[in-house]
Amino acid sequence: MKGRRAPAGGFTIIELLVTVTLVGILGAIAVPAGELLVQREREQALKETLRDLRAAIDAFKRASAEGRIARAVGESGYPRSLAELTGVPDQKDPNGGELRFLRRVPRNPVYQGPDTAPEKTWGLRSYASTHEQPRPGRDVFDIYPLGDGKGINGIPYKAW
Repeated sequence: MKGRRAPAGGFTIIELLVTVTLVGILGAIAVPAGELLVQREREQALKETLRDLRAAIDAFKRASAEGRIARAVGESGYPRSLAELTGVPDQKDPNGGELRFLRRVPRNPVYQGPDTAPEKTWGLRSYASTHEQPRPGRDVFDIYPLGDGKGINGIPYKAW
């Protein structure tokens, strides 16, 4: 038994190639799944932000109809800008308080320009424009996300 050598430990080249191939396949599957997860999270944040902004616009309109927000004759009662949602004088408060519908104007979560002000990441639709051809105007009746992207469901973000 003296002349016999112990088998060498380690991996053969075939075992290494199979391992590297399997790791590569798993990596190729994981990267797109991770990107899809990030997109899904952004889209969920977009849905919540749209819901919050639209609820704030509706609350502003109700307060305007109740006479709590000053408006000129012929105005629709919707805010003139998104910034008005963060604070306007309450006409019925004897102490001169403010009505706040949002703490701040939220940023569009799917907008790609990082240096753009949050107010500029939204498209504005006035009360006078149609749903098919949204245009800004004297008031903010509705908002939509700016950008050319499409959701996971295939619907362009502008149509959300």
